[in-house]
Amino acid sequence: MDVRSFWLNGSPATGDSELTVTNPHDGREVGRHSVPTDAQVEEAVAGAHAVAKEAAALPVHVRAEALAHVSRRLAERADEIARLISAENGKPILWARGEVSRAVATFRFAAEETRRWSGEVQRLDTEPAANGRLAYVSRVPKGPVLAITPFNFPLNLVAHKVAPALAVGAPVIVKPAPATPLSALVLGEILAETDLPAGMFSVLPLPNERAAALVDDPRLPVVSFTGSAPVGYAIADQVPRKHVTLELGGNAAAVVLADADLDWAAQRVALYSNYQAGQSCIAVQRVIVEQPVYDAFVERLLPAVEALVTGDPADEKTQVGPLVSEAAAERVEQWVQEAVAGGARLLAGGTRDGATIAPTVLADVPQDAKVACEEVFGPVLILQPAASIDEAYAMVNDSKYGLQAGVFTRSLDAAFRANRELEVGGVIIGDVPSYRADQMPYGGVKDSGIGREGLHSAMEDYTYEKVMVLTGLSL
Repeated sequence: MDVRSFWLNGSPATGDSELTVTNPHDGREVGRHSVPTDAQVEEAVAGAHAVAKEAAALPVHVRAEALAHVSRRLAERADEIARLISAENGKPILWARGEVSRAVATFRFAAEETRRWSGEVQRLDTEPAANGRLAYVSRVPKGPVLAITPFNFPLNLVAHKVAPALAVGAPVIVKPAPATPLSALVLGEILAETDLPAGMFSVLPLPNERAAALVDDPRLPVVSFTGSAPVGYAIADQVPRKHVTLELGGNAAAVVLADADLDWAAQRVALYSNYQAGQSCIAVQRVIVEQPVYDAFVERLLPAVEALVTGDPADEKTQVGPLVSEAAAERVEQWVQEAVAGGARLLAGGTRDGATIAPTVLADVPQDAKVACEEVFGPVLILQPAASIDEAYAMVNDSKYGLQAGVFTRSLDAAFRANRELEVGGVIIGDVPSYRADQMPYGGVKDSGIGREGLHSAMEDYTYEKVMVLTGLSL
């Protein structure tokens, strides 16, 4: 099998070692890639630093057309890339196709946002002392971006860091997750087809232990990280003077109020507690149901969970595939067993076959069980009855995380109350917390992170405001 090159300052390169990527479902080899040497990493950082001023001065049409090209090429190669995502991640092809479609849209949104990205003019003669003065407020890149990306969306979460960086004219260095680097390397291949200057991007598939030196490097003033809270906060502590954005996950709650459409809620909760094998920061983990409809909801939920198709991710019918590794599945299995040992009732699933966990439903889970208070990152949901809307919303907030929450209700009052009271970055009314439109602001509060993704939001995050005041004008 050929060894894939990595991308160094926009060109293919090889190092002096290689790593193999395997399929979590059956262990077969998916591909091999070359690993950069320390000297090549230094070359990438030096290239990003050297091109920063040229990148910031790139005409809007150059940046926008490069992003549009990536969108078009991802669409043209959609089937190939979806199969690669499925193979290296274990994600069912159903969800892999969806990820590619989202990445196509993410780069298209970035191209559109780039053409809208412009300065603001303010008249300053609102006071007599400022007669004849006008302010032009523009946004300037803070500098090259270090993008550290996770395994669960190996294409689209790379896109959410690369696209806004290129849109504002900031060079970007991507360090993809070691388990799933191949999708990012294909993205690098497509970026290399554009007219972006050398140094504008590098994709460096490095082991995690070599990321610290990149984080430390003062020539990379922006660090954008998606992953676990302990690693994210360690990065923030490591470089307190850098601009660090963190997307750190959560244990998302779906609230089912008494007026909800229970059939719709059960179908959505069943599917989106198990999509991506639960390996999504906004997969449904906690299901809080008002007491009057609790039994009726459970009666609908369990058959919907049991009807999900689990198996080979390459099969078009599969809805639930393996976790990213057998070690990850063993951890989830252990957490479920700990909950049951502590008094939880197992209503469905709970079994493991290699890296695959059967869709699992738990009730009567102790509040201090890991599956209740941590991010399980597996196909596990817990059921929690609530006596009232007051208690339901309080239970959502009784978490150290606050990424997104879903509320199934027909009541506008309940919807706006949720928006007012829930301590999360996003409230999804009438659906699961797993909904995300790629152009909307996305991020959390509390231990779910710092900053926002979504194209416009990330573009603002990667830049600072600069004011020019013009004097002596006839306005």
